[in-house]
Amino acid sequence: MVHYLSRLQEATRKFWDKPALNTLGGESFTYCKMSTLIEKFHIFFDQVIGKDRNVAIWAKNSARWGMSFFAVNTYGAVAVPLLADFTPDTVIRLINHSECTVVLTNADKWKHLDPASMPEVRVAIDVDNLKILYCSVPEIEEHWNSLDEKFAEKYPDGFSPDDVHYPSDNFDDLAVISYTSGSTGDPKGVMLTYRNFSATVDFSQAKRPTSEHNKMVSMLPMAHMYGLVTEFIYPLCFGTSIYWMAKAPTPAALLNAFQQVKPYQLITVPLVMEKIFKLKIKPVVDKPMMKVLCSIPLVNRIIFNKIRNGLIDAFGGNITEIILGGAPVNPEVEKWFKRIRLPYMVGYGMTEATPLIAYESAARFVPGSCGKPVSCTTVRIDSTDPHTVPGEIQAKGDNICIGYYKNPEATAAAFTDDGFLRTGDLGIIDKDGNIFIKGRSKCMFLGPSGQNIYPEELEAFVNCEPFVVESVVVDRGGRIVALVYVDKAAVAREGVPVDQIPERIKAGANRHLPGYSKIAAVEVVDEPFEKTPKMSIKRFLYK
Repeated sequence: MVHYLSRLQEATRKFWDKPALNTLGGESFTYCKMSTLIEKFHIFFDQVIGKDRNVAIWAKNSARWGMSFFAVNTYGAVAVPLLADFTPDTVIRLINHSECTVVLTNADKWKHLDPASMPEVRVAIDVDNLKILYCSVPEIEEHWNSLDEKFAEKYPDGFSPDDVHYPSDNFDDLAVISYTSGSTGDPKGVMLTYRNFSATVDFSQAKRPTSEHNKMVSMLPMAHMYGLVTEFIYPLCFGTSIYWMAKAPTPAALLNAFQQVKPYQLITVPLVMEKIFKLKIKPVVDKPMMKVLCSIPLVNRIIFNKIRNGLIDAFGGNITEIILGGAPVNPEVEKWFKRIRLPYMVGYGMTEATPLIAYESAARFVPGSCGKPVSCTTVRIDSTDPHTVPGEIQAKGDNICIGYYKNPEATAAAFTDDGFLRTGDLGIIDKDGNIFIKGRSKCMFLGPSGQNIYPEELEAFVNCEPFVVESVVVDRGGRIVALVYVDKAAVAREGVPVDQIPERIKAGANRHLPGYSKIAAVEVVDEPFEKTPKMSIKRFLYK
């Protein structure tokens, strides 16, 4: 295994003048500029905190976020990335829980925090302009303001590629505490080591190699492990330029970014691709004449190729793989993706696995699965027959976390006696090693005769019904109820009476369901379901 900071050090030296971190419509950092600012932070950290302290990063996605993270991470301090949309109260609670002494943030975020409520914080720095927002003693600001002079004293002949040295003998040291906003409870601080990150970076480069010739549009929250590793750390370590959106990634802004950057791969959640399917593909293929043409061999291939190429062009034209994660793909959508030969795959992971547990290339991906176990992880199914009887998916390997920060009870509960992580997900694994997720163990409920009912499977059918945007299936005293959020504009456009919608959805979904799991009632909700950063619905909010 190669330490990922050794890879970053090599990339920095090799691609010194190449753009590394970029904010679309904003500033750009070459590897030279990035490493120079990182070194200045190191000088400051030496004087203020030392390497055994924790540093919170609460800021919006940008090139400055990337620079801030590696300033902490390459120094050997513990980075505590906090989601930008966490509330101030949550941020204060997590900063205190993680014992952070430094906060790297944006000025407009810091103004909502009360330093008196965070007694261990010694300094807060605005990552946008590198100015002090708060310090507990005047000497800290003096250290910060004299950084340029200290840097010049340390490097009188200038800072060169040979001056870049990042630690690589700390595999088992704590690198990151990641507070995840899960869909079934309060956040916990996942403890991840340099070994964990190195294992995932090694696998990623071996399985889907990148290089200095590629560019990456980063859309996911950097404080979420999926975005942090797959859209930032791994590609940057091999010379790939990273581009962040300056504003919220609206569909129009994303399409513009794809055309401008022309990324080599797209990493997103199924919900995004399902929306694209409903807006761009379904209206075309549902036309009567198109249905006829799509049933004619050779003719349908021409049509499918045109649809696929149109999507690839919309993503910038250089996409070789679309990686989906965080939730299963709607079966109808997946069927069409396969028919048009879209180069997609669905992966599986969680923060505790930094974040990969399963992956397979688009060419070998089996529809309905979430890939095969990654090479750095052993996966098993806790079941009497892992091929046919769903059981908890459990994982063990170099990429698996060491537990939860200051929470030995949660750590003990998360691992089996022989050291396997309990994912809480239920699944089976076929003879070829493909993993098929059946649902969350906490979400599963029993049918009238003891049958296991997985709400995610029912939701897949509900979501295929006309007008349904998303749904949550719940058990209410033995009755299966589907909560649905519908496309109100589409309902109005089609002139369908609103009071008929629930019965239509129920009848349509139940046509595909066995008797023990048929939906008893459908309730239409007024607002989209509240979600986690990886776009999973917060099920615990809906009963």
